[in-house]
Amino acid sequence: MTTVAFIGLGNMGSGMADNLVKNGFNVVAFDLSEAALAKAKDAGCAIAQSTQEAVSNADIVVTMLPAGKHVMDIYTSQILDNVGGNTLLIDCSTIDVETANKVSELAASKELQMLDAPVSGGIAAAAGGTLTFMVGGDKEAFEKAQGVLGAMGKKIVHAGGHGAGQAAKICNNMLLGATMIATCESFQLATKLGLDAQVFFDIASNASGQTWSMTSYCPVKGVGPQSPADNDFAGGFASALMLKDLGLAMQGAKGVDAQVPMGELAAKWFEMHCEEGNSSMDFSSIINRLA
Repeated sequence: MTTVAFIGLGNMGSGMADNLVKNGFNVVAFDLSEAALAKAKDAGCAIAQSTQEAVSNADIVVTMLPAGKHVMDIYTSQILDNVGGNTLLIDCSTIDVETANKVSELAASKELQMLDAPVSGGIAAAAGGTLTFMVGGDKEAFEKAQGVLGAMGKKIVHAGGHGAGQAAKICNNMLLGATMIATCESFQLATKLGLDAQVFFDIASNASGQTWSMTSYCPVKGVGPQSPADNDFAGGFASALMLKDLGLAMQGAKGVDAQVPMGELAAKWFEMHCEEGNSSMDFSSIINRLA
């Protein structure tokens, strides 16, 4: 049986680790939260007392951490010197491309294979095992990771070399943030011009203005498929997380001198939205700023 060390059991990581257990992996988990560890134990994970203990006998290490500084710290101080030479390292955190590349270089210096594999799909997809993985790294390592990633997701895409997974994630979420704001603007304008929201949805979702933000995640209550808007914007993908990803996109754009005016505007709007006390609300709650 393949042993997977899973480090980071937050809202996303807990569901991912649970699906690994369901798919026959021996999961040894660690998190700083006692509540998260108790939940993982109930799901069938073995519980380690430290990251070092969790990774010491692992065939594969999966990390799901908040930010690049956490990834850099845990790999340099607790993982790279405590794993076997054949251990495959997979970081599923969403972080900046520069840090992803640096950690991969450090792993390579110790002759370890590493992938950056951020995810898309949110908490529900993590729990349901239907995540999309955007993977950066060597083709050989990507092929080795198929089994473990397939246990947690439904679509696994090799985006390119090291850092490509992170690049794909931040570009995707910049597009998502900007189109959500445009979708909210369109519904506001349609309503003020006298159009019924459902009627506008029926038209635009089948016309050239169709977007995922509208047809799969409509920000208007009672319109389209079930979405956080129908639950007062609770759950879903927090505005604070969208702001984080937009910040990473702006950092990446600055590093390569890319012009992203709509991305910049989206970042400013979500920054204001979070400052107004909406950090924990789903990102589609940005529509409330247009009321």
